[in-house]
Amino acid sequence: GVAVLGILTMNVTAFFLPSPAYSNISLPEGQSVLDWLVAAFGVVFFDQKFMGLFSMLFGAGVVLFADHAAAKGRAVIRLSLWRNALLLFIGLVHAAIWEGDVLILYALCSPFVLLVRRWSTTAVFSLGVAILLLIPLVSLLVQATVPESGAGLADQWGVPGPMSDTVTAWYLVDAFGRALAMMFIGVAAYRSGFVTGAWESSRYRLVIAWNLPLGIALGVLGVAWMAWHDYSAGVALAGTIPKTLGTLPMVAAYVSLISLWHRRAAGQPLDLRLRAVGRMALTNYLSQTLIMTVLVATLLADVDLGRALLVVLVLATWALQLWWSK
Repeated sequence: GVAVLGILTMNVTAFFLPSPAYSNISLPEGQSVLDWLVAAFGVVFFDQKFMGLFSMLFGAGVVLFADHAAAKGRAVIRLSLWRNALLLFIGLVHAAIWEGDVLILYALCSPFVLLVRRWSTTAVFSLGVAILLLIPLVSLLVQATVPESGAGLADQWGVPGPMSDTVTAWYLVDAFGRALAMMFIGVAAYRSGFVTGAWESSRYRLVIAWNLPLGIALGVLGVAWMAWHDYSAGVALAGTIPKTLGTLPMVAAYVSLISLWHRRAAGQPLDLRLRAVGRMALTNYLSQTLIMTVLVATLLADVDLGRALLVVLVLATWALQLWWSK
């Protein structure tokens, strides 16, 4: 529930602001200091983090589904592939409405999760971490091919002209790699009991103490690095490295915080409603797109929304989904 609500905090930018504004928080030009602070806060605490959390849970979900199917004597691989073929179809329909769809990516990743579902916890966790660490290296290598003019970065960085094949490959490696890595880590998190709330409270508090400051520090470093270079093309890809490295620590801290909170709040109204949002994760994810596209196309088509006002829109959507999901 927290994951699917959190994803909207960054997706809303893609719905209402020009494409370059997602990667370059200094855009659009003329925004207020409050708008910039909202954007910087989003980079540190939300961007990649909630997709990372959702990816972790998706990986755990693939294994959970497979385990249940196996316990009932069902054909695990066939059922799992059929389930994700349906997800792929839904993703293709969703992508026809909005180009920011993530379901296609998840459906394509799922067979790889099935392949490693029986690996040891240490092995599958190590593979996920290795992929996450590989992405910054790829970012540095591809950044070296980008000229000072930014040619080849295209619309994602507000540069005229088509996106180069190298940068296109980087986007694919970045998106696919981060999702798959967190899914692998999710398998390990499920097997170890971390993501199911089975750890002792003291262990969760230790995870928070170590990982939350690290994740925040890396996020702030990324924002400062980009701002120091005035969001130039020379750091367009390399500048994402701190954010990528900070994803796993932040996700680990968030899982721990949610687990500790749930122990105190289990059965209370907000807890029940968040659980309901999570059980309707696919419906709520898709309905966010429908709500936002309707607002873009009709009610708010001629309204100039800054990032601070988008926060109000996100909160209103959260309230709606918390209300209807139960």
